[in-house]
Amino acid sequence: MSNILITGATGHLGKATISALLNKGVNAGKVAALVRNEKKAQDLKEMGIKILVADYEDYNSLVKAFACVDQLLFISGSDVMNRNQQQQNVVKAAVEAKIKHVIYTSALNRLPIEQSAISFVSQAHVKTEKWLAESGLNYTILQNSLYADVIPQFIGDVLNTQTIYLPAAQGKTAFVVRTDIAEAAAAVLTSYGHNGKTYKITNTESYTYQDVADTISDITGKSITYISPTVEDFTTTLENAGLPAETIGGVTAFALAQANDEFNVTGTDLEVLLNRKPTNLKKYLIDIYAK
Repeated sequence: MSNILITGATGHLGKATISALLNKGVNAGKVAALVRNEKKAQDLKEMGIKILVADYEDYNSLVKAFACVDQLLFISGSDVMNRNQQQQNVVKAAVEAKIKHVIYTSALNRLPIEQSAISFVSQAHVKTEKWLAESGLNYTILQNSLYADVIPQFIGDVLNTQTIYLPAAQGKTAFVVRTDIAEAAAAVLTSYGHNGKTYKITNTESYTYQDVADTISDITGKSITYISPTVEDFTTTLENAGLPAETIGGVTAFALAQANDEFNVTGTDLEVLLNRKPTNLKKYLIDIYAK
């Protein structure tokens, strides 16, 4: 029997969680990885992880994969347009397979969904949390704050441009690094007392992009400027750079969410699960930009 099944196992968070479990001493034979493409999981297979092939779109494949699983780390899907049906499939399949405990990676947001700049992303999380609460399953919700790991994507080639250009105003975000989130998920999977609980997986401090600019300046010795343009100017700049409309819309929405302080939620749940201080913004930026 594979006691623990990790969905989205070839993604960054899935792989990081598997590594965290193995680092905790969990036998590889007790961990299974749910993947859509087995060829992409060769590295996991070589680690002794059992590979199960299924798709959130294919209900029957999920029920088959979930058989003989005690705990499921349900990593939310990335297909935003079709995520509602996909994630409902996962919850229903978990019920049918009688999984003992489901841990779901949700998202943290300070605002009600109707006020959120990223409601198109958040609404699937809200619905999935509700489905789990009504399912009769034992479950735990991990409401993850925004990854620090997305900062380089938002700010681009900052060492060359020496400018952060993003309409995030002076909004604050309690960034968390993905490996800390994975370690927290592994902690929940390997300990007791989490049933029915919702954890805010966030940092103990929050930061503006001016803080990001100042920190990178300190690290690199370069003078990094932060400019928060209007949405119109920002959109035009990205259009002129040749970015597709879908990318522009996504980046703009998340920038506005940060401007609205949607991720400005601090707390100690992550610190308690890790049994240490979470990685702070400066440590993350040093790892990225101190070369």
